[in-house]
Amino acid sequence: METTFEAMLPNISQLSALFDNMYEGVYFVDTNRKILFWSKGAERISGYSSGEVKGFHCFDNILMHTDNAGKNLCYDGCPLLGAMKDGKECEARVYMHHRNGSRVPIRVHVLPVKNEKGEVFGAFELFTESLPQSDMAERLLQLQKEALLDSLTELGNRRYFEANLFGRLKQQERYKIPFGMLFLDIDKFKSVNDTYGHPVGDRVLVMIARTLQNNVRPFDLVSRLGGEEFTVLMDKIEPGHLLERADKLRLLVEKSEIFADGKKINVTVSVGATLSVPHDTAASIMKRADSLMYEAKKGGRNKVVVG
Repeated sequence: METTFEAMLPNISQLSALFDNMYEGVYFVDTNRKILFWSKGAERISGYSSGEVKGFHCFDNILMHTDNAGKNLCYDGCPLLGAMKDGKECEARVYMHHRNGSRVPIRVHVLPVKNEKGEVFGAFELFTESLPQSDMAERLLQLQKEALLDSLTELGNRRYFEANLFGRLKQQERYKIPFGMLFLDIDKFKSVNDTYGHPVGDRVLVMIARTLQNNVRPFDLVSRLGGEEFTVLMDKIEPGHLLERADKLRLLVEKSEIFADGKKINVTVSVGATLSVPHDTAASIMKRADSLMYEAKKGGRNKVVVG
């Protein structure tokens, strides 16, 4: 009596619980490449439901795998057919026809199924998108970083700062705990760009960013708003310590330096420092810190004004 795929796997439906929980797509075929099982993962990746493919052959105008050159592998070079012919498992990168008409790059792993005599009577294929999920997650993270980080200094950008400022305001509203905010502006930064050029100016910005980032507490947030403006959001800060911490950062910036064309270049910052108050909004605390920073400018620069 000839062994058939159905005979060897009479309880194939019982396997569906296992395969349907897999992220990858899985399907079984007999030696004629008739599809006998189609997993939930296969439905997700291909767009075809199990009812649309079971009982049909994989070459029945369904999957229509192609290679990089566009050759139709269903009729020449099918990984399934090759694995069953050779009796060996194989892997390949192909392009699947999605139900919506698009082409999906996938990796396939085919394992031939043999009876007790070693005769091949079918095969199953495991496939997934060729872009691994780890790469996808990494790319999503990279996109998020690009949206929220300043590309030059790798500090949080204005969008990141505003989101965190909003969060701190909501936290204050709920728990009645104030936070500190520093608004820093580089003094006479235009003269640095005019004298040494923008590449040197960029180095100065990075220098200041590193100085600030390296000298705040782990839970403080340093951001670059743009241009020569930086902010620091400070949690758990006592009123008496705000000036102390702000002046420490001011002094460390003053003592930082780079060299360009054999010359030492250092800059100073003017700082506006304030604590949040009840009913503060993002606009009100920003305006207050900005006004205090300009007071420091008018007072001779390289100063901290608290208010």
